[in-house]
Amino acid sequence: MMVSNGQGWLQIGELTTAFALSAAIGLERQIRGKSAGLRTQTIVGTASALILLVSKYGFGDILATGQVVLDPSRIAAQIVSGVGFLGAGLIITRQGAIRGLTTAAAVWETAAIGMAAGAGLLLLAVVVTAMHFVVVLGFTWLTKHLPGGTGTTRLRVSYADGKGVLRDLLALCTSHRWSITSLRITDDRDGEVTVSLDLTGPDHAAAPTVLAATEGVRSIETADDD
Repeated sequence: MMVSNGQGWLQIGELTTAFALSAAIGLERQIRGKSAGLRTQTIVGTASALILLVSKYGFGDILATGQVVLDPSRIAAQIVSGVGFLGAGLIITRQGAIRGLTTAAAVWETAAIGMAAGAGLLLLAVVVTAMHFVVVLGFTWLTKHLPGGTGTTRLRVSYADGKGVLRDLLALCTSHRWSITSLRITDDRDGEVTVSLDLTGPDHAAAPTVLAATEGVRSIETADDD
């Protein structure tokens, strides 16, 4: 049954589509351990769809021909600015380093998908969702297999202090022709040191497995830059 005030099954279907597609992106982000995961992405996408529907239908009772004319795009345009603040927060609160760019872009993308679903452009919303998975899965694999070993592996390594472990790690990186573009100590207490380092070079994605075999290493975590 359809109703004329913007609260019919059509609008419920558009909201449900926005919810499902946003949740799919959020699930991918959640599995990859990103800060804006399942709940954040789903809320952003569904709320964006609702805001756009409000913009389209929420003021029909005050419209009067020749007296009151409203632009339905005025509220939708503010979604872009509002989500921009959320994305900026994801970027600038990451220990002062330029990280979170892909996650911030994904939040913006989720908002756009929600807006498309809310506007009734369901095919476009589905296509862009599919493109998201091509980018985050297909492109990630592609960049790791490009000639020259492009890309960066960011690691957090914890090791026993005073046993020359860092020297051994650096020597191991050199032997595998990996270049260390950044190295800083993030923690040093209770006889254990934690360093954050960025590696580039041939087959650098194998670095966690290789370095973990070094005597004195207690833990290695991969920290993606997106």
